[in-house]
Amino acid sequence: MHTGSESQKDLSMVIKPVAPVLLFVLLQYSSAKVTYNVLSFGANANGFIDSTTAFLNVWNLSCASTNPAIIYVPKGRYLISSELTFSGITCKSKAIRFNIDGTLVAPSNTYNAIGNTEVWIKLYRANNVTISGGILDANGAPLWNCKSSGKKTCPRGATTFGIYHSQNIVISNMKSLNSQMLHIILYACNNTKLEGVNISAPERSPNTDGIHLMNSKDVTILNSKISTGDDCISIGPGNSNLWIEKVVCGPGHGISIGSLGWEENEAGVQNVTVKNATLIGSQNGLRIKTWARLSNGFVKDVVFQHASMENVRNPIIIDANYCPHKQKCPNQVTGVKISNVVYEDVHGTSATRVAVKFDCKKGKPCTGIRLKDVNLQYEGQPAESFCSYVDGTASGLLQPTSCL
Repeated sequence: MHTGSESQKDLSMVIKPVAPVLLFVLLQYSSAKVTYNVLSFGANANGFIDSTTAFLNVWNLSCASTNPAIIYVPKGRYLISSELTFSGITCKSKAIRFNIDGTLVAPSNTYNAIGNTEVWIKLYRANNVTISGGILDANGAPLWNCKSSGKKTCPRGATTFGIYHSQNIVISNMKSLNSQMLHIILYACNNTKLEGVNISAPERSPNTDGIHLMNSKDVTILNSKISTGDDCISIGPGNSNLWIEKVVCGPGHGISIGSLGWEENEAGVQNVTVKNATLIGSQNGLRIKTWARLSNGFVKDVVFQHASMENVRNPIIIDANYCPHKQKCPNQVTGVKISNVVYEDVHGTSATRVAVKFDCKKGKPCTGIRLKDVNLQYEGQPAESFCSYVDGTASGLLQPTSCL
């Protein structure tokens, strides 16, 4: 005869081996992925028939899924004829992944189709999205030609790919070609990683920044190659905790913090690390640029480390009197406060005699600037340095001789 407690004990012994199996099945079922092939929803891979609606429909289905979703884009060329926004506001899926083997292409016969939009392809208020592979070809040449002709009727042009108000985003092995304006912009994003990104536009293509960051934090950029007509990476106001490593830049205007200080009330930039960068034939190397205007903005706690320069015009430069067209320059005494910036192991060749230039402001001089082991040559000889209203220290091998 069994007591109640013995019965419960025996029952528990029977149930225990079963429960983990049931739990595993339930977890497996709840995490099962669903895959959507864009060709099954009307996309066409010939590059001539518009696939915009098909891509949007597949995104909406993926968002509606309670399981993680995969959007697959096979090889081919997919015409995206107008602005395409992937909005995550109503998404139920906890993870969406794009696996892209094909090319998304903008219309080639006219720039007007996307030229008057702000962003060609946009990810908006999305979480936990991964985009792997793919080519984005914005066909920017007609717009560049219009601008170079001096016509006043040219559209402003669109950014190729914009990520707005999103978090936990991963972009890997994506290629962006011939953007009308900026290639990639991150605005108000958290915890975003870009790795293996390849960005390409001709040296004379105007305003084709590679990656532009605004009001974002915890952003990582790794193992990427950027060739553009403007900044390879531009870091605007409100960014913090940025890690940039193994980036090759050139041609282009370099890796730039700024421009900053256009607005009087402007968020600062802090905690930026740039490591193992290679700059080839670029206009600038490691640059901080700020307008000489009244501003409560700041740049602080920046590390540039292990950078290689090859025929770079301004390998190390802080320009607190930034005014690119030299017309109606503000020339005010105070401006953005720049402090605690480290340049360590920066070496290579300068295309100009002044390889290290710290042009700061009398009202807010640059402070805490540190040089360590800087070796920059100009035409086989040590280059020169220039300092204005800057305070800091220098150590190790220093060519040119420090003016700090």
